[in-house]
Amino acid sequence: MSVRTLATEPVAGQAAGPVRSEVHSEPVSVPRAVVSEWIKFRTLRSSWAILAAAVVALIGIGLIVAWNTRHVTPSIAPEDLAPSSTMQGFLLAQLLIGSLGVLVVSGEYSTGMIRSTFAAVPRRLPTVWAKAVVFVAVIGVAMTVAVVVAFLSSQGLLSHYRTGYSLTDSGVPRVVFGTALYLTLIGVLGGAVGWIVRNTPGALVTFLGLILVVPIIFGELLGSWGKDVAQYLPSDAGQSFITSLHQDHTLSPGTGLCVLLAWTVAAVAGAAVLLRRRDV
Repeated sequence: MSVRTLATEPVAGQAAGPVRSEVHSEPVSVPRAVVSEWIKFRTLRSSWAILAAAVVALIGIGLIVAWNTRHVTPSIAPEDLAPSSTMQGFLLAQLLIGSLGVLVVSGEYSTGMIRSTFAAVPRRLPTVWAKAVVFVAVIGVAMTVAVVVAFLSSQGLLSHYRTGYSLTDSGVPRVVFGTALYLTLIGVLGGAVGWIVRNTPGALVTFLGLILVVPIIFGELLGSWGKDVAQYLPSDAGQSFITSLHQDHTLSPGTGLCVLLAWTVAAVAGAAVLLRRRDV
């Protein structure tokens, strides 16, 4: 919103008249908010450092897995020979991207900058959509490039020792590009947690607990019924979409993606509702 004031000055030989002011308000729009959020994102070194670490994790771990499985031996499990095996860097990347999603939101609460943000965008919700647009665009592009490089480089390494896979093989596009989609959605989920909790340590603990701790509790400690519940948690559901081999107590790829989308949409919607109802 911009305010412009025009004052009329008395002209020589004329009586001074009352000062008039004209106020012109430019409506706050999502595109304007997007530009503002992009400036915030690109000027923070920590954002790019975390993003770079996620890219290195995807490519580096993919190459390590390829090197360790370059020779087929009886001790190698079938899933270690599948196309998704060289995408295992997502396990670390999801923690980094999800944490980045949290920090993009909660960082403004920690510094108090959120007050200035909402002073400029009083309706608040355009800020939520703008942050989401910027985050999805940056993370989506970066993760897509990273997973393609990770897959091609690791399969190139494997091709010197045994037959690998190409991007045109059956099921491979879903695994590769699905990994980028999975990481982007996990990041948006992290951002929603940031909006809901509004405190960086609390939001990080909540996100990591949802992605790491809760699936272990249900999937490993509570027996068969726990595994049935765990498959509907966001991380397990999403991972069923990006793995090559179907395993017990996991959803089908399509169902898993739908469940992860439902978690993400529900979290963002909940964050939007709470944002409208709570004070800064």
